[in-house]
Amino acid sequence: MFTSLMFTSILPEILILTLAVILLCVEPFWKEEERRNAGWLTAGGLFLIIIVSLLFGRPGEPVSMLGGMIRFDWLGFFFKILFMFAAAATALLLMDHEKAGRRGEAYILLLASLLGMNLMAVSADLIMLYLSIETASIPLYILAGFLLTDDRSTEAGFKYLLFGTLTSTIMLYGFSLIFGFAGTTNIYQLSQLFAVGDISTLLAFSIFALVIVGIGFKLAIVPLQFWAPDVYEGSPTPVAGFLSTASKAAGFAVIVRFFFIAFPDFSTSWTVVLAALAAITMTVGNLLAISQTNVKRLLAYSSIAHAGYALIGVVAFSQLGAASVVFYLAAYIATNLLAFGVVMAFSRVTGLEDIKDYAGLSRRNPWLALMMLAAFLSLAGMPPFGGFVAKVFVFAAGVQAGYTWLVIVGILNSIIGVYYYLNAMKYVYLYRMPAEDEEKHPVPLTRPYAIALGVLVIGVILVGTVFAPWFSWSDAAALNLF
Repeated sequence: MFTSLMFTSILPEILILTLAVILLCVEPFWKEEERRNAGWLTAGGLFLIIIVSLLFGRPGEPVSMLGGMIRFDWLGFFFKILFMFAAAATALLLMDHEKAGRRGEAYILLLASLLGMNLMAVSADLIMLYLSIETASIPLYILAGFLLTDDRSTEAGFKYLLFGTLTSTIMLYGFSLIFGFAGTTNIYQLSQLFAVGDISTLLAFSIFALVIVGIGFKLAIVPLQFWAPDVYEGSPTPVAGFLSTASKAAGFAVIVRFFFIAFPDFSTSWTVVLAALAAITMTVGNLLAISQTNVKRLLAYSSIAHAGYALIGVVAFSQLGAASVVFYLAAYIATNLLAFGVVMAFSRVTGLEDIKDYAGLSRRNPWLALMMLAAFLSLAGMPPFGGFVAKVFVFAAGVQAGYTWLVIVGILNSIIGVYYYLNAMKYVYLYRMPAEDEEKHPVPLTRPYAIALGVLVIGVILVGTVFAPWFSWSDAAALNLF
């Protein structure tokens, strides 16, 4: 029977689907010059859905819905809000993209992927989890290769599809083994069945390895990170920003719920493995970022490193660890979307993406330069921005769990990050254009960019200064795991 609680549990998804249908029906009747309004409709609709969800769709006590396929709790709800916020900002950034901004199918694909991510965050069953991962991934494969006349975009879409399909198949095999040994696909029953069953640590680790291949691809952790730089560079910049934030956060939503709930009895094994992966991931990401000359590739390797930082909270396997991961992702989504938004605003005017091309930006558009500074300082973990507080919480969770060595590795890697972020900013503030005529080459911001970047920079600052309510919500979300 369809109850009011069941309706509330999927309220955001119903509204997102409704928004997509409205967009699909309205967009064909717009003239060519009016189709840019699809971005306003998508972004405005998503912000309205966020408000409606906060007012009428908040969960109470954790409860399983739809026959145990989804879990209606604060963890999933908080992630849904983050995903919808990221998609709304991405829709605004897409509006003035030269080749994608006036194509309604780009926004519909964005909403389809968002629908899958929302379901990933609340999946309580392996079947629902796999279907939601594919629902989130397939539209992103298309969006990555959306620019058919651009060879780099075509290459990005093909690589993302190829590697995504391969890792998804391996993960599905891991799911089949779980069902074979446990006899159920319900994630919340797996821990009891594995605890009383005759399953060795080696076999459990093998299953874990198969599953982590699929989820690790989403997170872009080493050794599954090789696709990220090429895909981020070739994709439309707003899509790259969405890939590096919402898609990564969806992967963390899965890994936190799945491993915390299904494998608590094997935590001593998988936390050690994830600790090693976290150390290697942040080190490889930061070291390779140093030599990058393209700003999108720099942000791609930076994104890999940040996956390593966030994994520290997962490794901690505690309420503080889970809360720190959720908080870290909130800060990271706002920060990285801001960074990619600045890159998009700059490349829209200049058509350039190399770091050296940003020379004199502080004179061409002082406000855009300040936004870029805020984004890069937050990524570097400098106060008073959100990235600083987020790193403090994940490092604190690591120390509390006894992984002091991993926290030390994280701190050393943060220092490396400060170097290449500030190295990029020196072109913005200390260097001049070749002819020193910045006044003749301004970088104006359109209204959608001004709104999106303004909201994001305010979010980065608020998360770093007024962090108590944000962390309280993160802690409430993490509480549902214990």
